[in-house]
Amino acid sequence: MNIIGIDIGGTSIKGLVINERGEELHEAGAPTEASRGKDHIILQMEKVVRQLLDRYPDAAGIGIGTAGRVDVDTGRIVYATDNLPGWQGFELRQWCEARFNLPVIADNDANTALAGEAWLGAGVGLADLTMLTLGTGVGGANMIGGKLYRGAHWNGGEWGHVVFVPHGHPCNCGMQGCIEQYVSGTALVRLAREAAQQDYASGREVFAAYEQGNAAVAAVIRRFVDDLALFIHNIHIGLNPRAMILGGGVVEAKALWWDMLEQRLAALDPALDVRAASLGNRAGAIGGARLVLDELLE
Repeated sequence: MNIIGIDIGGTSIKGLVINERGEELHEAGAPTEASRGKDHIILQMEKVVRQLLDRYPDAAGIGIGTAGRVDVDTGRIVYATDNLPGWQGFELRQWCEARFNLPVIADNDANTALAGEAWLGAGVGLADLTMLTLGTGVGGANMIGGKLYRGAHWNGGEWGHVVFVPHGHPCNCGMQGCIEQYVSGTALVRLAREAAQQDYASGREVFAAYEQGNAAVAAVIRRFVDDLALFIHNIHIGLNPRAMILGGGVVEAKALWWDMLEQRLAALDPALDVRAASLGNRAGAIGGARLVLDELLE
């Protein structure tokens, strides 16, 4: 059985065809161009799906991971930020099923990323997992007993908006002190700019300054790792997953700070098992395919 997996992000839309053995058969992609609005996002997604169907017309279903909070029962986007304009309220599953005449599942992209890592990545063989994605913000997802735990209102795992520092840095969600203001890629750039009085444009530039021995940036990264370790410990105390998986753009530079993180974690609790995600930016599409495959097999 061949399945299509799609991952819709604010920057790009990634798609693949994968079979039930986990063998990837074909990939396609397109820029989201989200600033052009919902109809254009849909158009770009349709292009990706059509390319995949042209190569594998026997595909049995479509699994979609998307930014935003998703009612998985209906496939409706319950909540979305301006990263995907007009996305909130969109009946994504209904639209796709009508358009392609195939079974469709839509879920939050952090959930599909965790489903992908549990199937073919860093979480293989484990039933209790938590995932954090450290990128523009902090995404999160939980798996308990081999099943994704989405919460009563579809926002279980919104770790990025857990308040970490009461009355701390303002967050775009309206709260203050959310964890994504301290351990996301965006936060790392902001904190490095403030500390070094340099206009860094990206996390890559921050890590380059760290490698060059910038003392102010080194202090920021040490604090970043301390905060991340403490937050991981807090989740471990609350949920006690068998392992935690870290993904996202910040983890691409893990060679510079992962040893430091492991030292901090060992001091907090030697039982903590924290792993780097292994599927990269394909995890969401792979996990989306896995979710619809599970439904078809049931």
